[in-house]
Amino acid sequence: MDLNDISQEEFERIEAYLNNQLSKGDLVVFENRLITEDGLKTKVKDIKTVLTGLETQALKEELDRFHNEIVKNEISTTQNYTPVKVLNWKKLAIAAILVIGLGGFWLMSGNSNDKLYAEYFSPDPGLPTTMGSNENYEFYEAMVYYKQGDYKTAITKWKTLHSSKPKNDTLNYFIGVAHLANKNERIAIPFLENAIKNTEFALMNDAFYYLGLAYLKEGNTEKAKANFKKSTLDNSKVLLSKLND
Repeated sequence: MDLNDISQEEFERIEAYLNNQLSKGDLVVFENRLITEDGLKTKVKDIKTVLTGLETQALKEELDRFHNEIVKNEISTTQNYTPVKVLNWKKLAIAAILVIGLGGFWLMSGNSNDKLYAEYFSPDPGLPTTMGSNENYEFYEAMVYYKQGDYKTAITKWKTLHSSKPKNDTLNYFIGVAHLANKNERIAIPFLENAIKNTEFALMNDAFYYLGLAYLKEGNTEKAKANFKKSTLDNSKVLLSKLND
């Protein structure tokens, strides 16, 4: 990881890309750069590695201390102190490397559940959004927000429908996977548990897979394995094999 190759501006742009926060126009430009610009894919991978590392509690705590020291130093040395928008990328990466090294090489041998989750989780692509004048307009309107990565708005709209249809398997499923995509796996679990209660649910295999991932991220390996066993998806089989090694 070469810190000198990534500027603060470029870090923020790549971070926005990884978090699905780019506008449609900026996303097209960035994806074209990924195809044509040498080394950009490596930079994206490096930043994703650091951001994934931030998900561990030990690294979060160390970075909090690291950030506090930076703020104290900046306050003491700057007369007109203005709060910074984000932690400097190079300082962030240095802190991540230090914690990874001192914490037992997290990326090599740390929490295996977190690593598997990061490797195999990607948001459900959602359903086709053929908007029209039909009775399911509100559902598909929320689906548009979901597919744009605005999970919070999608959840809000789906939960309005869910209040009158709490047992609807499709609503429970998509609210669950939206919470999972929004990094709220604990909240996602009960919705996904409700989704699998209907044995005729068309997305049953996907529901078991995402429920397994939610439990995996929560650290409940046995429940994760139990759900992966019930899914016929290839990734479920691979994860089950890795968890049984």
